[in-house]
Amino acid sequence: MKSSRSVTINSTTVNSAPVNSATVIGAGFAGLLSALRLRQAGVRVTVLDHLTRAGGKAALGPVQGGWDSFSSGPTVVTMPQVFRGVHRRLGLPEPVLSPARPTTRYSYPDGRTFSPEALDVAGSLDGTLSQLSAQEGHDYVRLLDHARQMYEDAAPTFIFGPPPGRLELARYALTRGLNAAPHLKLWQLVQSGPHLTPFWLRFATYLGADPYQAPAVLHNIAWVELGQGVWHMPGGMGAFAARLEARARELGVQFEYGARVEHLVSQNGKVVAAHTSRGVFTADAWVSAADRSLTSGWLGRGPERQARGVSGFAVQLRFSEDLGRAHHLLFPPEYAREWRDIGAGRLPTDPALYLHLDGERGFLLVNAPPRPEAVGDAREYALFLLRQLAARMPLPVVDWHALSPLDYARTAQGGALYGRAPHGLMGSLRPDWRFAGLSNLVQVGGTVHPGGGVPLSMLSGWNGAGALIGEGYDTLSD
Repeated sequence: MKSSRSVTINSTTVNSAPVNSATVIGAGFAGLLSALRLRQAGVRVTVLDHLTRAGGKAALGPVQGGWDSFSSGPTVVTMPQVFRGVHRRLGLPEPVLSPARPTTRYSYPDGRTFSPEALDVAGSLDGTLSQLSAQEGHDYVRLLDHARQMYEDAAPTFIFGPPPGRLELARYALTRGLNAAPHLKLWQLVQSGPHLTPFWLRFATYLGADPYQAPAVLHNIAWVELGQGVWHMPGGMGAFAARLEARARELGVQFEYGARVEHLVSQNGKVVAAHTSRGVFTADAWVSAADRSLTSGWLGRGPERQARGVSGFAVQLRFSEDLGRAHHLLFPPEYAREWRDIGAGRLPTDPALYLHLDGERGFLLVNAPPRPEAVGDAREYALFLLRQLAARMPLPVVDWHALSPLDYARTAQGGALYGRAPHGLMGSLRPDWRFAGLSNLVQVGGTVHPGGGVPLSMLSGWNGAGALIGEGYDTLSD
């Protein structure tokens, strides 16, 4: 049997039992942060991943032909204080983050464009409001302020704190809950005309939601981008994952790539071993940074039965010239049609196109159903998307590579990017870090508390691992 080499750590325990070794499943951002926190506490750590490099979804692209360092998603850096906090905790140089101005350029079929700037970056809304009519401007200020209030109300309980229990949920509901418009769906809350309504709706997709089924509380996501800003990081998410892995190796973390977990063995309320394609691994404590539904299956409990959030279909692009750095969103004539297609299990026939430009490379992404079997011919659909893009925004594309829900299914059940669908008021509440009856296993990552996206996944990984060994919650923000 393969086993992490033990070191004696008297102060690191799980339920009073010493933790000498830990195995982390998954080398995405949550897994990397878990491994680093455990190792800093003196625990001997082994990371298992069935991919060939670190980064999770960001590492799904090809590793040859010059694609290896380019992220296969995500692309947007938000909540920069978390990234800075991670670097400080790990003794890494301060990250170089430059604000995206505008945050994103939105283009509509009638030729109109909208390029908002983040309030905290620009210092005012003057430039953003100058692009809107008087009524649109009034709606924009009203809805941005509501998003800010929702975010500030929710953040202490649902982001910068451990998974809330009944007391914390009751306190939030009684003191802040009405501000979250619990009686409304998101589409009802954000009605503000043919151009701004889809603009506000799309933020719910950051958590994998169908915006027409999402609860109004997901409107708080808009503040993260439009209030706090979007940022560029040199090298993108792929390079960031490589830096985290390099730091982990410096500290002595071992990585076992090409190790596909087949099942987890538990005895007397503890996980004792992982059977993988590379053999059997044992440890005192365990962190799963994989999709929670996959972990449930490995434990023999079966996959989760809840509806899954959206997947994605992406096309990595290479250009013949440097196009700079920018984010674009090209809306179709009818945004709701895309979600009817996805709800029916079909690839969208006229989707919104998200485009990230990073010098001579780009990343085109559309929403897709969490059903790999719905793809059919991935190359054909990629060519369709490239034609759609060329008709709206011609670019000097010289090479491309497609990633379908089948590719994303390598890291998540059905290819769902953020686990179960956050629909309904309780659906937006992410599961906590524990599996009932198992004392030495925590579940971290985008499918559990506090949610999806790189900064939240890092908070989950860092703090889920901390909870496993009795350390307090760290906001990574100071």
